[in-house]
Amino acid sequence: MAKILLVEDNEMNRDMLSRRLLRKGHEITMAVDGAQGVEMAKAQLPDLILMDMSLPVIDGWEATRQLKADDATRSIPVIALTAHAMAGDQEKALEAGCDDYDTKPVELPRLLGKIDALLARKATP
Repeated sequence: MAKILLVEDNEMNRDMLSRRLLRKGHEITMAVDGAQGVEMAKAQLPDLILMDMSLPVIDGWEATRQLKADDATRSIPVIALTAHAMAGDQEKALEAGCDDYDTKPVELPRLLGKIDALLARKATP
């Protein structure tokens, strides 16, 4: 399937999401903060990035802005993952360059639908 970079500082969330995505056949790599996420994205060029927005070092908003400003990583779809489901958060994520947005706790069927849609869109030239 796809190579997915999961940028998440919460160990429980990383473990749960990575196991479930591996079972779906995806290859998973993980970063624990925004700076490491940007580094790994540039080095590995994953097919998709799941980006927590509340991260140490640099937050997910800034990490996404950096990735979308770089020619090498601009086309990688980014899904914002956040527990902050307040009005305006989805717009803020899209303004930062995220391609989609999902809330925590993650509802796996909904997230998988978003992943599949973005991967299909990326595969279509």
